[in-house]
Amino acid sequence: MKKISVLLLAAAAFSADTGDRMRAHVKYLASDQLEGRGVGTRGEKLATEYIAAQFAAAGVKPAGENGTFFQRVPMLGAATESGATLSAIANSQPVSFRWLDDYVGVSELQQADDQFDAEAIFVGHGIVAPEFQWDDFKGVDVKGKVLVLFTNEPPSNDPKFFGGPALTYYGRWTYKYEEAARHGAKAVFIIHTTPTAGYGWEVVRSSWSGEDPQLKLAPGQPALAFAGWFTRAAGEKLLAMSGHHVDELLQVANSRDFKPIPLGVHLRGNMPTKIRKIESRNVVAMVPGSDAKLKSEAVVFTAHWDHLGIGPAVNGDSIYNGAVDNATGCAILMELARAWAVRPEKPRRSAIFVAVTAEEAGLRGSEYYADHPVLPLGKTALNLNFDAFPPFGRTKDVEVTGAERTTVWATVQEVARRMNIAIKPDAHPEQGLFYRSDHFALAHAGVPAFSIDLGTDYEGKPPGYGEKVFEEYNEKHYHQPSDEYHDDWDFGGMEEVAQFAIQIATTVANQDGLPTWNAGDEFLPARERSGRQEAGGRRQ
Repeated sequence: MKKISVLLLAAAAFSADTGDRMRAHVKYLASDQLEGRGVGTRGEKLATEYIAAQFAAAGVKPAGENGTFFQRVPMLGAATESGATLSAIANSQPVSFRWLDDYVGVSELQQADDQFDAEAIFVGHGIVAPEFQWDDFKGVDVKGKVLVLFTNEPPSNDPKFFGGPALTYYGRWTYKYEEAARHGAKAVFIIHTTPTAGYGWEVVRSSWSGEDPQLKLAPGQPALAFAGWFTRAAGEKLLAMSGHHVDELLQVANSRDFKPIPLGVHLRGNMPTKIRKIESRNVVAMVPGSDAKLKSEAVVFTAHWDHLGIGPAVNGDSIYNGAVDNATGCAILMELARAWAVRPEKPRRSAIFVAVTAEEAGLRGSEYYADHPVLPLGKTALNLNFDAFPPFGRTKDVEVTGAERTTVWATVQEVARRMNIAIKPDAHPEQGLFYRSDHFALAHAGVPAFSIDLGTDYEGKPPGYGEKVFEEYNEKHYHQPSDEYHDDWDFGGMEEVAQFAIQIATTVANQDGLPTWNAGDEFLPARERSGRQEAGGRRQ
């Protein structure tokens, strides 16, 4: 009985004007004044100062450096300049490709000018997965070569083979570049298709045509002279030089027997790169727990404040406002902090609220936080993340993809039953959304972590409305200037998500033991390592 009353008090910590405050947060963060909240820009300064001010007004304590709300994230911005040139040569016949129209990308070497002139090798999906007896490299030395490949992974309906229909990390573009760099490749070009990427070329173009905020390379860390994308048409042009076609090689790449295919083509690139130092920042706040011992452990809430800034104009608009992605998640984060802070009886564990930088660049800010946590990862009980909410009202369901992989799952189910909310399976497992948002950086480091998302069964809306909303956003507004705030938005669904999250987090913050990943999960070894490290630290 006491447990239920504590959870009801947690939900009641939200006031009648919570939705109005969420609206005000989104409207400001997505305004043209913030110029798309690009990393290392005036928009970053305005956005992070606003979030810090909201934390302070809510009575949440600063948990950044030197008594501030800010955790400095030193980065280097790399931007391919418009004078970049790229050509393919076969049988002494060159074919040129046009920046932005045919290809985009950036150097990872963090130096002013990068060039490459090397043999091109097609390596399928670029995956090495021993647990699935899969190796797209088959022992072929690709050091110094330019690799051509597809994103995504071999199709499967078997959940024990590459996650079945669900995309795993092996299918993500981030993995492709990391694996190629580990093999010593000089450069990589992913041939884009909408089915394999999960989004159109316009998304790739807008995301990769500007500055790429990168964490500074560690000594000896492998990196690519160019991490790039081809349009499908440009990929066809390249493959035709060696007598191949996109659909043909997609089919070939889906076989376990696939072997790398030298294309008989040299790719020659001259990539003048503008480099600048960026002092970006995560915004970090804390509400200490009430238990003298357990207050040294925490539940962590995250949302990314950044978007794409100013980019290629679409219909005369060059500001990528990022209203849904992710002013909405930041609004939830700020109101969760407010609700947690006003509770007269605090949970036993502490709560940490982190608005992270550079999610759009590949989860850079959350990766940095995972390497520099406020409290050790071995003492981090749970991470709940909030990213991109269509504000069209309440839904009768939520998505919590990944929660079922943790020992928090029973709590999630209990809270859903109490709130009369259905838990909907991932509506788009092929998109690999679990590996595309900030909770993944903490999960990869061992912390039980997942995002909470609205479902698609909207109250008062006809069947299919939610899917229609998703498809329209994904096709027309995702990573586009049209992702803007609208006065007719209904923030009821976001309030619902916040109430759902605070009840889950409260239960975890009050329980005796720390959650973990289920037996056999890919992240369990990292969790166990962090626990051993913490135990070792206590013995010293």
